[in-house]
Amino acid sequence: MKGLVIKSTGNAYLVRMDDGSDAECHIKGNFRIRGIRSTNPVAVGDWVEVKEDVKSQTGPEPLRWITEIEERRNYIIRRSTNLSKESHILAANLDQVALIVTVNHPETSTTFIDRFLATCEAYRVPAILIFNKIDLFTPDELARVNELRALYESLGYPTLAISAVAFREDIEQREALNAMLLGKTTLLSGNSGVGKSTLLNALFGKEVTRTGKISDAHDKGMHTTTFSEMYSLDAGGWIIDTPGIKGFGSINMEKEEVSHYFREIFRIGADCRFGNCSHTNEPGCAVIQAVEQSATGDIQPGDDNYIALSRYESYISILGDCDESKYR
Repeated sequence: MKGLVIKSTGNAYLVRMDDGSDAECHIKGNFRIRGIRSTNPVAVGDWVEVKEDVKSQTGPEPLRWITEIEERRNYIIRRSTNLSKESHILAANLDQVALIVTVNHPETSTTFIDRFLATCEAYRVPAILIFNKIDLFTPDELARVNELRALYESLGYPTLAISAVAFREDIEQREALNAMLLGKTTLLSGNSGVGKSTLLNALFGKEVTRTGKISDAHDKGMHTTTFSEMYSLDAGGWIIDTPGIKGFGSINMEKEEVSHYFREIFRIGADCRFGNCSHTNEPGCAVIQAVEQSATGDIQPGDDNYIALSRYESYISILGDCDESKYR
């Protein structure tokens, strides 16, 4: 029997079977995905083969085992901890990722955004950025939202600014987001506390997941979603909700490839003096020159040779991840 994994609780999986029924399934201890070293061998979004084990039946229903995973079209993966070589697959077989970010309450760092986008590039998953909580921001913070939207839109990433708490009543916001989600399988991700659960509940017009408060002491979010789950949209498509994440460690990236995942660095790097330029300290590096000119204002956002200093710093931080000794 074939089915789609729609929920993972760590020790069991809920699978939507071909006949529309949902079945709780398990995996055996020696089950592993070929070629992927992961803390979760099965991910939400996986298409799997399921077999019933009548001999091991302990209740009214037979035990069901996931025996095979179909080849993934793509997936989003991150380093499971800062001190581990292990990876964690957030979700598989995606049409896009919607990354929820905030400039305050709590602040999403540009490093987190860029690491996430670089991973999307590496695994060929389109990404959109949703700036939430605009109802809470000061004029200066709203200006920062517009600045970041202009930066990422100039790189080809669609953006949207919303207030999740006003989402149900704001027809314009709702129609704009629904148009982005219609007919697609979308991973909803972001830091803890950015309003993922509030937005998800607003999308469905009911409480499908718990919301939590922001820590007054640290202005940080606290986990409310404890497992990954897929929700079917009435108009067509799926939303995959995952637990909020504090950091995003890249994995399986070679140093020589990192620049490929930053669109502007890859494009401008074609003009470097050396073909294997790392864009760190080489003479004749077009990327370093562009960063310097951008920082002084000689090149403006939107210009062909513009590279934001924040983007370059994110690039350098991922190069540091590629040093395997860092995780030994």
